[in-house]
Amino acid sequence: MSFLNRRTTVLLAAAACLGVPLAAQAQAFPAKPITVVVPYAPGGGVDIVTRILTKELAPGLGQSFVVDNKPGASTNIGMGAVAKAAADGYTLLTASPSLTSNGALFRSLPFNPATDFTAIGKIGYAPLVVVVPTASPFKTLKELIEHGKSNPTALTYGSAGNGSSGHLASELLLQQTGMKAVHVPYKGGSPAITDLLGERISFMSINPLEVLAHIQAGKLRALATYGTKPVASLPDLPTTASLGWPNLDATVWWGFVGPKGMPAEVVERLNAELQKTLARKEVQDQLAARGAIVDAGTATQFEAFTRAETAKWAKVIKDAGIQAD
Repeated sequence: MSFLNRRTTVLLAAAACLGVPLAAQAQAFPAKPITVVVPYAPGGGVDIVTRILTKELAPGLGQSFVVDNKPGASTNIGMGAVAKAAADGYTLLTASPSLTSNGALFRSLPFNPATDFTAIGKIGYAPLVVVVPTASPFKTLKELIEHGKSNPTALTYGSAGNGSSGHLASELLLQQTGMKAVHVPYKGGSPAITDLLGERISFMSINPLEVLAHIQAGKLRALATYGTKPVASLPDLPTTASLGWPNLDATVWWGFVGPKGMPAEVVERLNAELQKTLARKEVQDQLAARGAIVDAGTATQFEAFTRAETAKWAKVIKDAGIQAD
């Protein structure tokens, strides 16, 4: 082939590439491994859920995943890294409740949790439970609430830290029922559970997986599950809705988001594969073993969910005067 013919062929190929529509480009997605940022340390709930999903998603997408743990600053380090990443679908974030609470908790952030991300899809959730020491005089949630109303300074509750899911859930409990209790923040869930076991605090709102072994061993007593659905591992535990508080709902949840401005076709590809994966029984069983209830849906549904959660927790945070910084 002459130099002229080769040059013509190259120019025609370049022109053809430039003329490829966005939809055709999206069909080729993904063309390389996808990085999923987990804004927590390895081994925690968000990390475990991420590793389950990325392993199961890889065959359908035809690409491997890289899980990149970026803990710190109440998840703001990891979230900030994804907010600044290229919006091409190759850098994602495993979102959790901090996505919908940090905007109200922190006075200044280098990104906007409400507007700097593209919703891809929800994975699932786990309702929190209210637990007390076994020696506690409170056998029901109603008894705990009534005591908190009659004795405003008598009760204390622990959490994994200021602005954590357990802190906000307990504040929601106080606001919805009118009971009073003093917050005792800890540097993580483990020391808070230790003090609960030692009867140095009155109660906690917590992911049941973190205390299930203590409940089964008779060291802690679960009083109720937040929300409308019972926890599979504690099927006989009443829900707050069944006890007369239909809006008393608090969960830990997980979903995938990417940077703002991702192509719609890429979002649809990722969401379709996520929904297909979450529909498989073996995946549901893996998540259920860790206390998670699968709650798949469209990207639009996940975006609506995060908007509603943002508004809900912003009010709780404002009414309680909570600041994380």
